[in-house]
Amino acid sequence: MISSFFSKGAYNLDGYHFKNEFTKSSDAVLLDVRTKPEYAPGALPSAIYIDFLGSAFSLELAKLDKAKRYFLYCRSGKRSSSAVSEMRKLGVEAFNLVGGIGTWPK
Repeated sequence: MISSFFSKGAYNLDGYHFKNEFTKSSDAVLLDVRTKPEYAPGALPSAIYIDFLGSAFSLELAKLDKAKRYFLYCRSGKRSSSAVSEMRKLGVEAFNLVGGIGTWPK
């Protein structure tokens, strides 16, 4: 069961378990919620960009397919954690990468 992999809270995963759950899930979507300057140098492969601090963030969340599982990351893990909380309030299954993009295993 996935809950045994959580750290620091119900839907926060360390890099190893985040990547493992994302790659084995056929309905997984990777979301990058960093700012434009943070996103500009590059993102993880297949990641969809939605700026957590952008004015359209809530509108973008409302468009998401609730049947999918979302895996979110930012620079440090704080904004993605907040975004996961918002998504779960909307009934969307979402997970946060604790520590941010730098903890994604190579």
